[in-house]
Amino acid sequence: MLKPSQTALPILAILLGLAGAAQARPVWISIGEPAYQLLRKIDTKASSRLSRQTPTGETVRLVRVDEALLPSLSDAIHDNLRHCGGFIVHGDLRQARAALNGPAAPPAGIVAPAYAIGQQAIVAKLLPQLRDSNIVDTIRTLSNYQNRFYTSRHGVDASNWIAAQWTRLADGRGDAAVEQYVHAGWPQKSVILTIRGTDEAMETVVLGAHLDSSIGSDAGESGRAPGADDDASGVASLTEVARVLLAGDYRPRRTIQFIAYSAHEVGLRGSTDIARRYRQQRIDVVGALQLDMTNYPGDAQDIFLITDDTSRAQNAFVADLARTYLPALKVDYSQCGYACSDHAAWTAQGYAASFPFESSFDKRNPHIHTDHDTLANADEQARHALKFSQLALAYAVELGSGGPARPR
Repeated sequence: MLKPSQTALPILAILLGLAGAAQARPVWISIGEPAYQLLRKIDTKASSRLSRQTPTGETVRLVRVDEALLPSLSDAIHDNLRHCGGFIVHGDLRQARAALNGPAAPPAGIVAPAYAIGQQAIVAKLLPQLRDSNIVDTIRTLSNYQNRFYTSRHGVDASNWIAAQWTRLADGRGDAAVEQYVHAGWPQKSVILTIRGTDEAMETVVLGAHLDSSIGSDAGESGRAPGADDDASGVASLTEVARVLLAGDYRPRRTIQFIAYSAHEVGLRGSTDIARRYRQQRIDVVGALQLDMTNYPGDAQDIFLITDDTSRAQNAFVADLARTYLPALKVDYSQCGYACSDHAAWTAQGYAASFPFESSFDKRNPHIHTDHDTLANADEQARHALKFSQLALAYAVELGSGGPARPR
């Protein structure tokens, strides 16, 4: 083998540097202050262009960064701040500036649900049909993938598996369909299962979870990121709700969509793409519910409603659902910081969103974003995740069949 000469080495370094520069792609992100300080340690050239204060007093900044740094940023946020998210990737500077101004006003003509509870007969019939064993099976299957990175073939395969499972659930229902949503810039597709509404089909109820997993900067094909709790548990909880609604021949008035988002772990990219598209298309989303981590019982209470980037009115409604249908459960409130999960993408577009979480945020699963995020390190019988399926089913039916709606 020929060895490069000393003269050739500097030239080779220059060429490699140019190749790396050609592959670098700058993106605009909005980022919370604690995460911004971590970004500055990763990239000393990163500087804030604009900033604002959130209603909770947190500073959010606008920064242009290299897209290749996003996994490292996600990893640093988890390791140092012990949570996911913390930033949102935007398509361009205009979108980033709009996000910095805070949540958009509700789209023109959007309706708000009455938030009345009146579907007791349907909910009472369907709730006992939920099975924790099915949730366990889904978590096991998804966490058995080597990883579910948004750029890996394993992540693509996981998306395809979810689409196939949801298609099987919808088989025989002419009012149900499954699609894989293609995103520009990465191969992993989001998955959307739609149950078309009857007399109020133009109004949509969204229930979501993210399908990707992460261990931060080690984002290659071989990196091991089972993501059993983060967020195979959320996808599994939603899948069980979809199974019961479809098998039970439930016919909603409003359209219901179950969405498994891709590319959550690198700036809520999948959910932001979808929520922005829905607003552009003037889709009337009457409510969005996010399930991100449902199977680690880390607290004395059962369910915590996150108050950052969520709707106070819808949170009250979700708490009412728990009191009505799950009276044995203890519900409390917690904060997670800026853009901690995909509910923030819907809030940013002016839609009402809620995020019930598995514990208080300071007692969340310590194994996420590591190869120890396995079913064995959470609730192996998925009884905790079942509580979120129960709450999500009540939410889907009450919003799916409730009314009347009123302009916001």
